[in-house]
Amino acid sequence: MKRWRRPSPPSGRPGLFVPIATVARNGLPESVHFGAVAVATPEGRLVARQGDPRAATYLRSAAKPFQALPLLLAGGAERFQLTAADLALICASHSGTPEHTRRAAALLSRGGFTEADLLCGAHVPFDPESARRLLEEKREPSQLHNNCSGKHAGMLLACQLLGFPAQGYVAEDHPLQRLNHGHVAAFCRIAPEAIGVGIDGCSVPAYHLPLAAAARGYAALAHPEAAGLPGEVAAAAGRIVAAMTSEPGMVAGPARFTTRLMQVTGGRVLGKEGAEGFYGLAVRGPVALGIAVKIADGGERARDSVVLDVLRRMGSLSGAELAELAEAYYAPEIRNWRGLRVGRIEPQVDLTDLDETAAEPD
Repeated sequence: MKRWRRPSPPSGRPGLFVPIATVARNGLPESVHFGAVAVATPEGRLVARQGDPRAATYLRSAAKPFQALPLLLAGGAERFQLTAADLALICASHSGTPEHTRRAAALLSRGGFTEADLLCGAHVPFDPESARRLLEEKREPSQLHNNCSGKHAGMLLACQLLGFPAQGYVAEDHPLQRLNHGHVAAFCRIAPEAIGVGIDGCSVPAYHLPLAAAARGYAALAHPEAAGLPGEVAAAAGRIVAAMTSEPGMVAGPARFTTRLMQVTGGRVLGKEGAEGFYGLAVRGPVALGIAVKIADGGERARDSVVLDVLRRMGSLSGAELAELAEAYYAPEIRNWRGLRVGRIEPQVDLTDLDETAAEPD
């Protein structure tokens, strides 16, 4: 009988992505997910990695905290009387519950906008109960159900405040999007021209950059002052982080990993998912860190387990916090159609600590 061999990375560049989770059935490997991890300090130093931290990917929705900055820096919180829950929704990939859609509509109304002004498109709510209710009522999902509707509402409010045209606000060359691009570059310590740009699922620009840079960006969210950001920018970032961590139900939704992670850690750990297997983490406290995780195949079934194991190995979760999250998200069970437990998804996190004097990848 042939012995199982560890598969090679799915890339022509050795070590770019490495095995990071195994799907096991009856204790035997059936599938393997590849990925990479980068961990950085607010000062910009890379301290740990798995795989190649130079591996580049799109931040997707994990860019939302940075995309909220123009609104706050222009005085939007005061002008539109934005609460923490409002700001959290502006940074959210929400589940499309009635609470989410009502708040998104209220944000639009504060600037005299309506759903018709949104350019995010519509999709079925992530929340199963909300999706079921729409089906039963024979209603089509609206743009308010889009997980990015809060972000788009915030962008429209920023346009009004800054005197930018609301028409075409999602275009890469729109002045608001140029501001967003600059903020991503500043937080991630990367030249603006080194950031690749695509079109996100909700039609705004999506930013493509190395995992090491993404980790630096989230480390700057964890401790903006230590990252050397200007005072007003640091204050705006702190306000965004405080809003997201105090209103985690707005950032994702019921039973979602991002919401539960921030609830269980009391907001000490900020988490934000991006599509296609990306996840960003800002760990606050005595040891502030930024963490970027990418599952190479874009799948999400192993992502949350890997994220928890990274936090565990970095000492960023207490035993009690891990225990509370473990049953639902750490090495989750796989059950067949009869409900029988047939396997589990097992994280393979094996971080390499980097010497402080070692040359760091870009």
